[in-house]
Amino acid sequence: MKIALMFSGQGAQKVGMGKDLYESSEIARSVYDKADEVLGWKISELSFEGPQESLTETKVCQPALFVHGYAVYQIMKAQGKLYDVAIAMGLSLGEVTAMTAAEVFDFETGLKVVAERGRLMQEACEASKGSMAAVIGVERDVVAAFCQEMDVEMANLNCPGQIVISGEKEKIVAAVEAGKEKGFRRVMELDVAGAYHSRLMQPARDRFAAFLEGVEFKAPKLTVLTNTTGDVISDPAAIREALVKQVVSSVLWEDCIVNAAKAGADMFWELGVGGVLKGQVKRTNRDYANASFETWADLQA
Repeated sequence: MKIALMFSGQGAQKVGMGKDLYESSEIARSVYDKADEVLGWKISELSFEGPQESLTETKVCQPALFVHGYAVYQIMKAQGKLYDVAIAMGLSLGEVTAMTAAEVFDFETGLKVVAERGRLMQEACEASKGSMAAVIGVERDVVAAFCQEMDVEMANLNCPGQIVISGEKEKIVAAVEAGKEKGFRRVMELDVAGAYHSRLMQPARDRFAAFLEGVEFKAPKLTVLTNTTGDVISDPAAIREALVKQVVSSVLWEDCIVNAAKAGADMFWELGVGGVLKGQVKRTNRDYANASFETWADLQA
């Protein structure tokens, strides 16, 4: 068996995430206590108790998902369940979690990276009027042409028939109406704070690039894939460049799944919240074996 680990992206967060891990595992307590110390504020309290409005803020939910995913990873590693792991990848911010699991940088550095990423992206959201919409049941090439027509961008290519578009608020609203007129199976605006993975994130991208110049990147100890191309990446400088580019580029998650299988993965394990990635693996190819680990009960199975 060759396992690919998958780590959650923004949107998966929910109040209570990680609380049972903290209560049941010394490893999880150590991870969350260290995160509180590094950040200088209680990511544990916001994750466990909310409120939802605060946890949903980009600057909060990104480190919250990172810490949860890494805590699950460390528990499973201590349980001896990860000896067959060969590949790590993550959806959007989850890519930072994957790089941390692959020891591109340590936990403290990874947390600082994702916290700065979330902070800068929230600032970019607040400085612009952006939005996103889901386009369901439409082929990739059709959506690409549609985005060009409407002057918006493809933000997330999650799995076959599930694409998210991103851009200025008024253009997304117009695209939703145009998509309905074209007979798209389903197109709907999403309740998000801004236009992630679009040109509206350029200010965040530029400042994130400057921040990462001061971060040491090491060669990954697992095979890792980048959202920017969907391909395997290994050179530390290229990984840094990909993490910068990812802020404004399309997340080619379906390609990551397919190429992980081509690289030998025959089992996909989601270490995150809500089972979202597991579902996307199923919709990409029903033959890909998969499982999801979120709670303490999941980790005892």
